[in-house]
Amino acid sequence: MRQYSFFTIFLLAFAILLVDIIAFYWLQSITKLLTSAYLKTAITIAFWFFTIGLIGAILVLKIRLDSISHIRRQLLVSSLYGLAISSFIPKLIFILVITVLRFSNYVFSSEESIVIVPLVGLFSGFLPFFMIVYAIFKARYRFKVHSLKIQFDSLPKGFEGVRVVHISDTHLGSFNHKYHVFDRAVNLINHLKPDFILFTGDLVNNFEWELRGWKSTFNKLEAKKGKFSVLGNHDYGDYSEWESPEAKLENFEGIKKFHEDIGFKLLLNEAEVVAINGEQIAILGVENWGSPPFKQYGDLQKTLKAVDSIPFKILLSHDPSHWSEEVVKNTDISLTLSGHTHGMQAGIHLKNSKWSPIKYKYEHWAGLYSQGSQYLYVNRGLGWLGFPGRLGMRPEITCIDFK
Repeated sequence: MRQYSFFTIFLLAFAILLVDIIAFYWLQSITKLLTSAYLKTAITIAFWFFTIGLIGAILVLKIRLDSISHIRRQLLVSSLYGLAISSFIPKLIFILVITVLRFSNYVFSSEESIVIVPLVGLFSGFLPFFMIVYAIFKARYRFKVHSLKIQFDSLPKGFEGVRVVHISDTHLGSFNHKYHVFDRAVNLINHLKPDFILFTGDLVNNFEWELRGWKSTFNKLEAKKGKFSVLGNHDYGDYSEWESPEAKLENFEGIKKFHEDIGFKLLLNEAEVVAINGEQIAILGVENWGSPPFKQYGDLQKTLKAVDSIPFKILLSHDPSHWSEEVVKNTDISLTLSGHTHGMQAGIHLKNSKWSPIKYKYEHWAGLYSQGSQYLYVNRGLGWLGFPGRLGMRPEITCIDFK
């Protein structure tokens, strides 16, 4: 909340209040069907107690933000974010549905509308509420393995059958030191027995302190041939105010060192040549490259120079927009791995069909894409940021077998 002005926070609070006033107006058409005056009063008190409490908490948090420790601040912000979403969205849907039904002359007779319209409206509000509750308390840590096989004409024979596990966007600060939860993801990854583990950035939300206690967890990750990583936009500390440039640099250096401490080779606009049975491929990693307003630290041409003669290349680049802007058609990179979008942590994925609102911002936002002989895979992320849940977009571990 620190990056938002008090005026923006006030507008948010006003929007919540306005929606709740309208929702309460329509709610009365339901409560009037109740015979108990005590129950009606209890519903009214509970409704406004939650509304006033939520708005008050948001405003107080904004006012006192600077005096709250980083750890407690992050927990409070994510908790209030979840409460606001679980309150605002269901009530908004409830208002829209019941308003349309109330002013429609073609759906129900006047007698039917007395009972049916309120019940339909109530259901339309409770359904998304329970879906959001499920997303927060269950789905956000239901790690899912997405397995696929990709055939490459340029892949050396010695690398056929190689297995890569791709992970991204852990955002460890959001886990609030729930090491036992992340251990489930570690067990799933190790069960896959990968040759390589490739991580495509956003290790943290912003701060080095988020890494405290995580070293032993990440050291459990096993890969036969190696572990490689790059940085994401959140790893640079650009989303916070710092006492000095030195403080920001110290934070950044600590995050980079953590990669080394857990056995990951951090690729900063550089490439690593990997050999199996005398044959070679190149694993490239660029620093974050994103379309504005995201900063562009990445230098792909510098990364390519040392491995130009190696025909099969894998690129780790956090932001998938980099693929269409600089990689595809402009290079001979066979496979690019990215993350960043989280699939917006909300969407629909049914067999070969998928949809999320994030598709209107990113052309490539989840899963496998190809153009000619070049492939891009966008991981949906292991962690979460902002909304503390996942709705139809489970946290992902990607397993890719080369053939």
